Amino acid sequence: MGFTWGMRLRGASKKKIAPVMSWSESTSEPDITIPPEFQCPISIDLMKDPVIISTGITYDRTSIEKWIESGNNTCPVTNTVLTTFDQIPNHTIRKMIQGWCVEIGSSLIERIPTPRVPLMPCEVYEICRKLSSATRRGDYEKCEEIILRIKKLESESEKNRNCIIENGVALVLCACFEKFSGDDKLTSLLGKILSMLTWMVPIGWEGLTTLASASSFRCIAGFLSSKDDTVRENAALLLKEILSLEETQVHAFAEENGVAAAFLELIRDSVSSSATKSSLTAVSQMVLQKPEIASAFLEIGLVNQMVEMIIDGENSVCERALAVLDAVCETSEGIEEVRRNALVVPLLVKKILKVSEEATRSSVSVILKLCKTGNASAVEEAVRLGAFQKMFLVLQVGYGEETKEKATELLKMMNRQMKVMSDDVDSLVDFKYLKKPF
Repeated sequence: MGFTWGMRLRGASKKKIAPVMSWSESTSEPDITIPPEFQCPISIDLMKDPVIISTGITYDRTSIEKWIESGNNTCPVTNTVLTTFDQIPNHTIRKMIQGWCVEIGSSLIERIPTPRVPLMPCEVYEICRKLSSATRRGDYEKCEEIILRIKKLESESEKNRNCIIENGVALVLCACFEKFSGDDKLTSLLGKILSMLTWMVPIGWEGLTTLASASSFRCIAGFLSSKDDTVRENAALLLKEILSLEETQVHAFAEENGVAAAFLELIRDSVSSSATKSSLTAVSQMVLQKPEIASAFLEIGLVNQMVEMIIDGENSVCERALAVLDAVCETSEGIEEVRRNALVVPLLVKKILKVSEEATRSSVSVILKLCKTGNASAVEEAVRLGAFQKMFLVLQVGYGEETKEKATELLKMMNRQMKVMSDDVDSLVDFKYLKKPF
């Protein structure tokens, strides 16, 4: 026994058609025709969540939202320009549809459940107000209750999540985190806030500045040593965002709280691709903003670890590991440490034009730093590994001006070295035209 979907004309041929479900002749159950007033004018299907728009026409919420999200600003039925995109639940029609589903009592039609009404900005503002009030009072139990409610609302739909993100919840959560960050007994609450903030990134300058306070930063740094890998990953992501701030005290906090060792341990543990990438980005930010912190990283084997990442990591990880080496080479100590690893230059030459534009930029930059600060042997090694040809390709591909300038400088250095290495001077290229990158 089976059934087929069909369409039945109602009245004249120009009138709308109504969906029909019909059993095969072997069954005694009659055909089911969905009443026109229960059909969405867009999909012609039974409405599950009927809503009224500003023109007074009722549609299924999913259908009208797709219509609006596609860039339309008119009513599909009347073609009238919409004065607002608000959608008001049509409870009367919904109840009628639910009653009809029960009345026909067919296995073909399931009763339409009462839909959850999407979160509105005014509701989010009220949630923020209550959370701010509880935070000021130091009422952590009320804060946790509100945070669990936010988490529940977010999990219900993508629309709710976007509404939460767009209406200032992140800033209030940052303030709440800062308020209780000094209490070791509230790690559960703080962990929940940390988890919520990760899906709200980017959380804005004001929120990051709040998290960059001494107590908040130390608390987040402490989570890097958690036994829960998810918590460690969340902490790494937020610290990466905080470290993007160009504020001296942030990087001082990082050095003081052993963040260097914690990040490197997180990278070695390979908790997740996301945690690794966040950690690598944070490390390069720390070294660039506070070069003296490079010593702490070098002492715990940063360069060797980066070489492993470049060899074994996926492209996005490799790109970030190369950026770390470039940052480390901003210091003389870092350059010497990089030079001591015999695999670095071969890997750098190999990765040019193979991973991404950013990876090529970092590779060219590191090679130039090594050649400028070393003796002729550094340039000779680069030439023997094929860097000369790669620099020509970099110029032809059309990367950024900074990268082309560095490639041009390397070509000139390599050309001079090749003249020393070769007896056939006439076969070499005249680089007078390379005064400016092309």
